[in-house]
Amino acid sequence: MLKKTKNILTGITLPFALMVTFSSLVTPTASAQQQLTDRASYQLANGVTEPIYNYGDAIKETIFVESTLDTDKDGKPDRVAADIIRPKETNEDLKVPVIMDASPYYNSLGRGNESELKDPDRDGVNDMFPLYYDNYFVPRGYAVVLPDMVGTNNSDGCPPTGGPEEIESVKVVIDWLNGKGKAWDKNGQEITADWSTGKVGMIGKSYDGTLANGAASAGIEGLETIVPIGAISSWYDYYRYGGVLRTTNGPGGLSNTVTNPEKRAYCAPLRDELRIASDDTTGNYNGFWKDRDFVKDADKVKASVFVIHGINDYNVKANNFSNWWEGLAENDVPRKLWLTQTGHVDPFDFRRAEWVDTLHEWFDYWLLDIDNGIMDEPMVDIERAADEWETHSTWPDVDTESVKVRLAPADGDLLGTLQTSPVLGDFTQSFTDNNRQTDTQMAEGEFTAKENRLLFLSPELTGDVRLSGVPLVDIQAIIDKENTNLTALIVDYGTDERVNHRASGEGIRTLTTESCWGESSPVDDACYKEAEKTTIVAPYEIVTHGWMAAKNRLSLETSDLLTPGESYRFQWKTLPEDYVFKKGHRIGIVIAGSNYGRMVANNDKANFQVALGKSNIVLPIVGGKKALDNALGLNGGTSPESVTDMLTIVQHYKDSEEFTNASAARALQTHLTAVELYEKQGASDKVIKHLQGFKTLLDHQLENKLISKEAYQVLTADMDYLVQKWQ
Repeated sequence: MLKKTKNILTGITLPFALMVTFSSLVTPTASAQQQLTDRASYQLANGVTEPIYNYGDAIKETIFVESTLDTDKDGKPDRVAADIIRPKETNEDLKVPVIMDASPYYNSLGRGNESELKDPDRDGVNDMFPLYYDNYFVPRGYAVVLPDMVGTNNSDGCPPTGGPEEIESVKVVIDWLNGKGKAWDKNGQEITADWSTGKVGMIGKSYDGTLANGAASAGIEGLETIVPIGAISSWYDYYRYGGVLRTTNGPGGLSNTVTNPEKRAYCAPLRDELRIASDDTTGNYNGFWKDRDFVKDADKVKASVFVIHGINDYNVKANNFSNWWEGLAENDVPRKLWLTQTGHVDPFDFRRAEWVDTLHEWFDYWLLDIDNGIMDEPMVDIERAADEWETHSTWPDVDTESVKVRLAPADGDLLGTLQTSPVLGDFTQSFTDNNRQTDTQMAEGEFTAKENRLLFLSPELTGDVRLSGVPLVDIQAIIDKENTNLTALIVDYGTDERVNHRASGEGIRTLTTESCWGESSPVDDACYKEAEKTTIVAPYEIVTHGWMAAKNRLSLETSDLLTPGESYRFQWKTLPEDYVFKKGHRIGIVIAGSNYGRMVANNDKANFQVALGKSNIVLPIVGGKKALDNALGLNGGTSPESVTDMLTIVQHYKDSEEFTNASAARALQTHLTAVELYEKQGASDKVIKHLQGFKTLLDHQLENKLISKEAYQVLTADMDYLVQKWQ
């Protein structure tokens, strides 16, 4: 039986399958239009807005909004151009919300997988509204507004790559949509947005989504929600990582790319200013980058946020999502997250139907106040393998715990090993930086010694291990140069089929077939080429990277050169991850110098001497140390031979200040010394009994915060192992 729904324009009840076609042909009468104005601008079926407005009749206009900016320093205020498409009925008192995609690319790179431009034939007329937002949402009672970022396309000015002026150029358009400020049409006639409800939702991939992040961090009134896709939250994190440059003259080069071609020569002085202010010489974080850091202003965000990011995106690296996400969480911002195995790819090109449906519900909820339950759904969708998705309540996972994994000496055919218990004794391994070494060269050949890297490998896992969060690298080393780069890789060694995100399509392949999303017109169709995931069977996967300049070990804001030959501690984060190491695979940690091809290399070819017992990586493991130990083998692949070994470990934690006072450590040592005597006597019953009493003492110390969680976990695991050994 067909589901039926009532068309509010006609009052006629129709089968749902017929209603969509019928309603798209109906032009509302004046009385019906008044009904829409008084009650709602939309019609629902199955909880979402339906297409009741004729796309072919939609009003298209280009406007120019006044600003206080003068980015080109010509003595005149910059005007910001925006193209608008809205239902014809908005000229008859219908008010609609706005979906906005502000971009610098409408005249240069284009938008979407097919690089659509506003004026594809370059005749001076903006025929196209790039992407499908207009085709799909205008018939459903939305306006779509596409501003040209300041200095680009038809807007005045020069683009200052990430500067606050760019966010201001968005703000003036949103303000105008809320009845503030002035705008003119192409004929110089002043116009108002009396058709706008004032509610704006911003969306966009890459630079477009970055503008959305910046607008949200500015707390702009009327901005109800943003949907940033592969977007920047800190321009420093885009062009730098831990003091290491990704590229030289980045902001100036991008400004040149997006500038209106007719003004590139005129805007050259601004690009020189960007080059000097961004300070490639040191790579430090300064006022230039602070002005372009939205994370610091996460407490100003009033809009809800739906983040989409490729976990393997090395254009806009994934720390741009994780740092932003953390700031939003700290400020209780309503939010949603999709993490995909692709690189820098729009979800329209890897999960199209599910994406459009979800986006539709999101905008209906936040811009039309339709209670469709989307905020009751799981907060996070994670792609585990190609087109295999799972949902979670949050990210990182609620059961994630930080686990310290030590870099340990070689064992058999393993060049280096990993263990969750302390490395007892003084061990070092050395390597020399190769400024032409790629991450592929660092990772391949896990059983082959190489002079330009260190590699530490787990045993084959006896169960799956899920990493969810941001790993932290902690290395103690002596270096013979004043500065060098450091690179850390986390690698999954084990043959498997994975998304081929390192290929040119970053995980997708564009097909020749098309699918249509919304209504078309003779100059702007709603049909787009489909895409499919690409996969590769490979013996390993570089799960995540992390980099740091040695001179920035203390601060990103200042450089502190090394004294060659002295020992230093280097701590840095890798990029965020959510990854499952499968049973039978191995976890690998690679430590190296420069990462050629990813970051600008250091040319000093430094020599490193790494102290293993003092070097580790903290992994965010779902289930914590117990889950990792179970997969590595009892006690992280290591086990104490005797109670004497446990006494050594207690002393290690005492020296490492893992006890709040000396008395706590002494109590454990006294207890173990007594057990040691029974062990030497071979009195198994007494050994077991007193080891179990030792566990009670450990529990008491943890409860009273006398011992660190890690020391408690390691000593408990050691105790369990010895009890089993004596039973």
